[in-house]
Amino acid sequence: MLSRSIVLLILAVLATAAQARVVSVEVLSRTAIPSTAQGVPAYEKIEARVHFAVNPANENNQAIVDLTKAARNAQGEVEFSADLFLLKPTAMGNGTMLLEIPNRGGKGILSLVDGGKADPASDSDLGDAWLLRKGFTFASLGWQWDVVDAPGNLHLYAPVAYNPDGKHISGLLRDDFTLTEEATEVPLGHITGSGLGGTEYAVARPEDPSNVLTVRDTPHGARHVISRSQWSFAHTVDGKFAPSDRFLRLNSGFVPGKIYELVYVVQDPVIAGLGFAAVRDFVAWEKHSPDAIAPVKFAYAAGISQCGRFLRDFIYQGFNADESGHMALDGVLAHVGGAGRGSFNYRFAQPSRDAQPMSSIDWPTDIFPFTDLPETDPANPQNGKLGLLDAAREEHVVPKIFLSHTSYEYWGRAAALIHTTADGRADMPISPNVRIYFYSGLQHFSVAFPPTMGSHNWASQQLPSPLPIKWFWRAMIANMDAWVRDGTGPPASRYPKITDGTLVPLEKLAFPRIPGDKGHESLKPPSSNSHGWELDFGTNWRAGILSQQPPTVEFDYPALVPQVDKDGNDLGGVRLPEIAAPLATYTGWNLRTAAMGAPGERLAFLGSFVPLHRTEADVASAQDPRPAIETRYKDYADYRAQFQRALDGLVRDRYILAEDSARLMERCQQEWDWVTH
Repeated sequence: MLSRSIVLLILAVLATAAQARVVSVEVLSRTAIPSTAQGVPAYEKIEARVHFAVNPANENNQAIVDLTKAARNAQGEVEFSADLFLLKPTAMGNGTMLLEIPNRGGKGILSLVDGGKADPASDSDLGDAWLLRKGFTFASLGWQWDVVDAPGNLHLYAPVAYNPDGKHISGLLRDDFTLTEEATEVPLGHITGSGLGGTEYAVARPEDPSNVLTVRDTPHGARHVISRSQWSFAHTVDGKFAPSDRFLRLNSGFVPGKIYELVYVVQDPVIAGLGFAAVRDFVAWEKHSPDAIAPVKFAYAAGISQCGRFLRDFIYQGFNADESGHMALDGVLAHVGGAGRGSFNYRFAQPSRDAQPMSSIDWPTDIFPFTDLPETDPANPQNGKLGLLDAAREEHVVPKIFLSHTSYEYWGRAAALIHTTADGRADMPISPNVRIYFYSGLQHFSVAFPPTMGSHNWASQQLPSPLPIKWFWRAMIANMDAWVRDGTGPPASRYPKITDGTLVPLEKLAFPRIPGDKGHESLKPPSSNSHGWELDFGTNWRAGILSQQPPTVEFDYPALVPQVDKDGNDLGGVRLPEIAAPLATYTGWNLRTAAMGAPGERLAFLGSFVPLHRTEADVASAQDPRPAIETRYKDYADYRAQFQRALDGLVRDRYILAEDSARLMERCQQEWDWVTH
């Protein structure tokens, strides 16, 4: 006969499994990835659809907007599903899952970290298999309802909300964009640098007078209404114009560099906040359920850009406690999310929307609170102190957190607000469970070396910054694992501060007057950087109902920028050897070209790379204030020695893994050869 304690333990396990809310997993394919490289475990690749059910009455689900307006099953639960990509070690696993939050449906972290393919078919696609050598279970789960249909993209399949009488729910939606080339038609949705980031709602009533199109020159400039006779919801089909509920046509054509904004009527809101529940409940199932597809003890989530903001919002909105109140994510690596959250859990949410210099302006992204510890909102002091971790603290489910940024986020994502007061006047402390890492001189995403000038949407005034993020990612994963698994503290936070003069208002930036590279325009800092905003979308918008479009902008939360050294390179961060022993100036901003309109405005996501001159004669001819390479270094051996000393410091402080040093030293040779020749 089982003892009472064992019976209670079994009941507890069953209760936990029941609360995990993964109803079933529909396996679509299994592919064996055998082990042929030394030290790499054999893996199995699984592609599946995960089916969930959540109880709207559970307190941990009540933050999901419109959940009570969804259809229920016989048990009174709301059903939904999500795509899953999984790499599961068949032996030698380390009991830990790294869960990638896919960016607009796409996988990327595996290729970024290991240098292989995002969707490996065999061991030859694994790159150097660094992550897999460690025995991690790797997963990527769909969380976004409006993902563009494309091979390999991961989707969330969520129900629509209806009024209690079964009638459709209608509302206003907003679509804004700035093109870089002339066009007559554009799709409705978030236009990103590489295409359509999200397939947003179709127009519900094309002739409704609430449908309004405006144009303006600057983000907060005056809007000018375009006559309704000049535009339509239409698309060219076989050379003829046809009505379309997903395309906008302007008879005279859209002018590059202008900000166009469409407010239009939509209906049938998808319950987008179930994306938070999908991540939470999948992790809970993997950690606690006896029938989990890949059981693990610990789970870390990694998110880049949109997905870094998703993780910040996930924590803020209280989703790190599962339906049983247990901690879901043990660790969070939120990269290049800046101070933002996003349009993830609203009626008619548009998850793809971010906040770019000339588009996706005034979405509920860079909004208070910004810091992990509570602070007073200067726009609404009557609300008391609020912080990003309030809900997690109340429920005792605060994970270990890395908030990492590049130079771009201080210009384009208001990153300084995560560690200053909301009025920008003082540094804010951070909690013991948080580390903030600023990687100086990098841009939002890495490009190959040597960099090349972009075209079309990526045409910029300067070369993009080519500094790599890969090596920092590998160290962050290793450090997070050690922190969660055995309590080994990670490297200290490193970011610019007001108190030591490395973080300043834009008007106090001491940037040198640098001529442009190879005939391009001189390197002049932008006249503005992204801030946080107090917005008003109508009476109930804090409850997730955005009834006023566009919103009223009521308060400016000033975001500071890193001060620079005499070469124009950012101070106060973790500096790669390329910054400590420079051959160039690397910035967190780059400007639009005249051909794409609005020259002088920042281009989304890009930094700048302006090499130093080789000789003092070149310096004098160009009137460049930066000392020449021949003045800084006797020869390549001298440069290599300085590069090596800087790298050794990063390895000592655990910002870079010792095993990756040789690869960085190879880069040292490449950069010297390219810049000096």
